[in-house]
Amino acid sequence: MATILITGGTGLIGTALTALITEKGHRVIVLSRHANATNGRPSPGRPEAAHWDPSTGAIDAAALGQADYIVHLAGAGVADKRWSAKRKKAIEDSRVEGCRLIVKTLREQPNKVRAVISSSAIGWYGPDPTIPNPHPFEETAPADKAFLGETCRRWEEAIAPVEALGKRLVIIRTGIVLSKKGGALKEFMKPVRLGIAAILGSGRQAVSWIHIDDLCRLFLHAIGQESWHGPYNGVAPYPVDNRTLTLALARRLKGRYFVPMYIPSFLLKIGLGEMSIEVLKSTTVSASKARSAGFQYLYPTIEPALDDLCPAGDRTDRTFTGHSS
Repeated sequence: MATILITGGTGLIGTALTALITEKGHRVIVLSRHANATNGRPSPGRPEAAHWDPSTGAIDAAALGQADYIVHLAGAGVADKRWSAKRKKAIEDSRVEGCRLIVKTLREQPNKVRAVISSSAIGWYGPDPTIPNPHPFEETAPADKAFLGETCRRWEEAIAPVEALGKRLVIIRTGIVLSKKGGALKEFMKPVRLGIAAILGSGRQAVSWIHIDDLCRLFLHAIGQESWHGPYNGVAPYPVDNRTLTLALARRLKGRYFVPMYIPSFLLKIGLGEMSIEVLKSTTVSASKARSAGFQYLYPTIEPALDDLCPAGDRTDRTFTGHSS
């Protein structure tokens, strides 16, 4: 049994990953800014918790000293708020400061950590040069110069020094995560619940997505495979365009009872500000490196992924069965 320390363990990915790791028989310690409130004690349905706060440099070094592996997920949500200058700084600082604190603690405190698996994002990549893009972005591509590209570059650079400390480093550049419990899929569902299939912009932009179960399995695979080093794209092998994803979701939730509606780019720019650049950006990302290294996807294509996440029984136009909606 390995002890795995997870930052960001209470978020969408962290919660699912904690459940999977625990199911596999490993011990999980979650680093949290709020761990002191429960004295770090595990409770039914909750893993052990230890305190850290990257903004102040506080960390429970004893908890880190117990870890065989670190999974670093923590960071302010990119899509949670409009991108003001203050918010952009919080997005970047929350990632860089966390990485620096992990590196500093590993350097200064006795530990037995064998590997660090750090999250990053496909925001590393720029827009597709053509749509469709016949040459998906691979891990060797340079970072984009826009905000998210620069944020990912600084994020990855901040965690890179762990290699000089003799730790194996794997970076998972996560795509658009599809989950029943929140994230992007929840946002896609909102207009569909009202009978509107909201296609963003032209709808031709590629969405490089991944099912939450496959993403968690990818992190676990990276922990267990000593041959894995460096960046890997955390995306499914077959991206889809925004229109295809939106209509497929609408058919599952509403059957034939929905209206496709294109949302003009200028409205998205008014509503979302600078964040609209990412919503409208087409980025086709390759999963070849992970597949070539032996990872097998449960949900390589969008249809079975949506079958799992939005089964027929979830349709909002279903016949009344006696249960409240």
